[in-house]
Amino acid sequence: MITTPPADAWPSEFIRRMRSWLGDEADAFFTALAQRDVGLRLNPLRGPLEDLKARLPWETQPVPWCPEGVWLQEEAPAGAHLYHTLGVYYVQDPSAMAAGVLLDPHPGEWVLDLAAAPGGKTTHIATRMHGEGVLVANEVVRRRATVLAMNIERMGVTNALVINETPERLAARWAGLFDAVLVDAPCSGEGTFARDSQAIRDWSVDTVSGNARRQKQILDQTAPLVQRGGRLLYGTCTFAPEENESVIADFLTRHPDFAIADLPALPGLQPGHPEWVGAPDALQRAGRFWPHTGPGHGHFYALLRRQGEPPNDLPERWTGSAIPGRIWNLYQKTVGAALVMPVSDKGLLLTPTDDLYITPLEPKLWDGLHVLRPGWWVASLRHNKVWPDHALALALRPEDVRDIVNLAQDDPRLENYLQGGFWPDHGSPGYVLVAVDGFPVGWAKRGEGRLRSRYPLHLRG
Repeated sequence: MITTPPADAWPSEFIRRMRSWLGDEADAFFTALAQRDVGLRLNPLRGPLEDLKARLPWETQPVPWCPEGVWLQEEAPAGAHLYHTLGVYYVQDPSAMAAGVLLDPHPGEWVLDLAAAPGGKTTHIATRMHGEGVLVANEVVRRRATVLAMNIERMGVTNALVINETPERLAARWAGLFDAVLVDAPCSGEGTFARDSQAIRDWSVDTVSGNARRQKQILDQTAPLVQRGGRLLYGTCTFAPEENESVIADFLTRHPDFAIADLPALPGLQPGHPEWVGAPDALQRAGRFWPHTGPGHGHFYALLRRQGEPPNDLPERWTGSAIPGRIWNLYQKTVGAALVMPVSDKGLLLTPTDDLYITPLEPKLWDGLHVLRPGWWVASLRHNKVWPDHALALALRPEDVRDIVNLAQDDPRLENYLQGGFWPDHGSPGYVLVAVDGFPVGWAKRGEGRLRSRYPLHLRG
């Protein structure tokens, strides 16, 4: 654990409020909040969890409520390690890992993460969907949406669309479409004080009140997106009851077709505190993780269910095709030569920028929306040739490809590859998957007696 500056640097009104609510627990709370518990959520798309855990170079402890989660027992540069780059794990606060567990996404469902950047909860949801169904990852801030897309790519996710939209525009187009919606609401971030000095500087009671007003508006705009019988998980990384129990109580008053559901009895999850804001007793069904009762800096969650039976006329995952025959032949020839399994045109789409995606959502459903990535980016058409994309490589396993160069972490060719270089290689010409310890890194192209890196320019050091 990494200790941060003492709590007396925090806003005095924040300290007073928490002491009034927590009483005898307050000292333990402030001590724990000043420490950084660094969590890693392992990526089962990269292999069995026990195998991944055994490969980590640090001592860890399991996160009690998340099978994929561990937390570090020492200070370590986890975000700078090669395994982070390769999507073996995602650096994530342990209490934030509970969102993917509580939402409980299933393969084949339609799921929306409304405020998805930077992608921790989205990629967790994706691993639990096993590449099946439809996952929409939305972020209203364009710059953050770009980071979201890169993290989805890094973790090898294949069934997600990345979009940059407002909740009201989505509700106007996609009313009643989703089995499950996650709203990880923007908040005052009290749980991030240990690592975010800006959150400390920005904090005030007025800021808390302003966030609560915005959260209520977001939930009102989100409600229509949930299908009858569907579920909505609301979460924040703050302790302020005005942004938590009060927001949910207000939502339920205005939306009688929703009801608060019981959360599963996860280790460390404690009931909500409606008495702090005079909310109905039903808000005890909400849940809170606290920094002094488990790893992580704390989260609030409330699971809401929309009443009624699911409609029978919802669309299925798209299995059509929108690609000209000539380009399909080029794609089949180039990508098919690199892969062991046969390529398919199901869901294959050519965009106006001549990029090829496998999209799970029929294009007419997102036509006119700001879509950054309509699915799994598998190739691009350039100069009348098809080039396999980096995102295709990062979602493959060694057994999926015809040719692979598997490097050790200390192999000098690895740095050469990451810088876009080449080395002598007289094997069969064509695209080759480069991997480290069996984890995909990217493409290389073999020809004329050498293997040349196709590692993307924007990722080179």
